[in-house]
Amino acid sequence: MTITLYGIKNCDTVKKARNWLEQHDIHYQFVDHRVDGLDDENLQLWLDKLGWESLVNKRSTTYRALSDTDKANLGAGTAAALLKANPTLIKRPLLVLSDELHLGFKPELYAHLFNK
Repeated sequence: MTITLYGIKNCDTVKKARNWLEQHDIHYQFVDHRVDGLDDENLQLWLDKLGWESLVNKRSTTYRALSDTDKANLGAGTAAALLKANPTLIKRPLLVLSDELHLGFKPELYAHLFNK
């Protein structure tokens, strides 16, 4: 099973998820949106599976800093470009287990996913 965790290394929630995985000896690949960038194919897959409403973090400081025009025009047709330009808009962490996607970190969900 391929396990990839996407996020930003200095995000507290991402740190909690990484610590949980490491404490349970679960090997994973970490991809930092800000450092490594976003792969267009993965981003489109996430949008298709989760929908832009789920993927965009409207509570983030990045979202609050967007122009009113960007916020008003945010939708299925514009989300990919906006997320690509502002990767910190993506809710995090995003855990990818083979073909499953899980947003956010909840220890009980991770325990269930990894039978721990």
